[in-house]
Amino acid sequence: MYRAASSHLTLLKGNGRTVGDSRFASRGLFSWLTGESSSSLPPLDTPFRGFPPPSSLPDYVEPGKTKITTLSNGLKIASETSPNPAASVGLYVDCGSLYESPLSSGASHLLEKMAFKSTTNRSHFRVVREVEAVGGNVGASASREQMGYTFDALRTYVPQMIELLVDSVRNPAFLDWEVNEEIRKVKEEIGEQANNPQRLLMEAVHSAGYSGALAMPLLATESALNRLNAPILEEFVAENYTAPRMVLAASGVEHEELLSVAEPLLSDLPCVPRSEEPSSKYVGGDFRRQGESGVAHVAIAFEVPGGWKKEKEAIILTVLQMLMGGGGSFSAGGPGKGMHSRLYLRVLNEYQQIQCFSAFNSLFNNTGLFGLYATTSSDFVEKAVDLAVRELIALASQGQVSQIQLDRAKESTKSAVLMNLESRMIASEDIGRQILTYGERKPLEQFLKEVDAITLNDISKFSQKIISSPLTMASYGDVMNVPSYESVSSKFHAK
Repeated sequence: MYRAASSHLTLLKGNGRTVGDSRFASRGLFSWLTGESSSSLPPLDTPFRGFPPPSSLPDYVEPGKTKITTLSNGLKIASETSPNPAASVGLYVDCGSLYESPLSSGASHLLEKMAFKSTTNRSHFRVVREVEAVGGNVGASASREQMGYTFDALRTYVPQMIELLVDSVRNPAFLDWEVNEEIRKVKEEIGEQANNPQRLLMEAVHSAGYSGALAMPLLATESALNRLNAPILEEFVAENYTAPRMVLAASGVEHEELLSVAEPLLSDLPCVPRSEEPSSKYVGGDFRRQGESGVAHVAIAFEVPGGWKKEKEAIILTVLQMLMGGGGSFSAGGPGKGMHSRLYLRVLNEYQQIQCFSAFNSLFNNTGLFGLYATTSSDFVEKAVDLAVRELIALASQGQVSQIQLDRAKESTKSAVLMNLESRMIASEDIGRQILTYGERKPLEQFLKEVDAITLNDISKFSQKIISSPLTMASYGDVMNVPSYESVSSKFHAK
């Protein structure tokens, strides 16, 4: 290697000057600095002798297509190729707090923390050393409907990545001391929830807005943690981590290579018939909790019927959230970032008393929530709620949203999605979660066409449909001046 490198340096130093003679180096450079014209410089496309030009890049490179193979036990293996030298592999499970019982409540949250701990084949120390040895990154995430375990490293280590990933998900040891240690950490996290009121309110709108499975808390409660132990976790995993409910997804890996490594490790998973998703019903409701004085945090939300399964409406919702935007009272991402959105232009720039005002959505397979979140002083909270009502009613009214605003939101949506998918980790996650939801990965071109096809009429009709559902409210902090649930609900009915 060093010899080859030195030979190239020698050629560049002078033994093989191939672009004319020394006057090019002496006169050409100073002529350019002084502005003189020189006819002695060769054209820029003159090749160096001994350095063959690289082949030109094609005008169009077809993106890698997602390939899917279903094993005999129902488990799906999916991948797409990428020119990136690194790869991301993830194992995704159709399981979350939605499937918890009163006894196993909090299991999903705790399983997220227990990811990549000791297995029946490896100690936690060995897991950490093996991940570090390949320069990899591992992680886990829990949601109400899905669990995800990911491993990211150079693609040359794909076999090691898959083997460790599968071992960690399939064979957790759930050692008592590790479980107890993570329970202690989760309890500390619960104690710090007051420092994250937005996260607390996102939990509250689900528990207030739904009855049934979606009302189950994703974040474990202290009483639930006191009941959880290793046997409960083992039973929860055995019942829910079955082949038909799992997808192994990868970005930057040849499908044949992925299949050859993963199939022997996963083909013996039990083929238990996929259980029916626990039922949930949106009912709307109110949640209030007293907290710090002087500051109030409020969220108001409505149901998005159909959730991810109604693809067109899910795409409209994505554009709608980009259209509304919002955030903190100043642009943390750089001058002007996000300040073109309706909530910045119409609320945050007009009312200095509001510290945060933003749109949010939480979508599931068959339902979802869309709403606005506000943080303000307690003496201004009533006005902030009125502003939230005004903005949602404006969305549902013809002529309140301009074509320029909609076009900007559509372009921003497409840009955000395309830039996110440049990340192999996000691409891998997108493959896994889409296959769990739809049984396939939808073409990106289809999504872009659907975004382009959205009209102002689509926005107003969809918004009318949303705010016609029962209201859900959640508030935390100094809630004495927060308007009553009935008064806010009546304003939407009187629109």
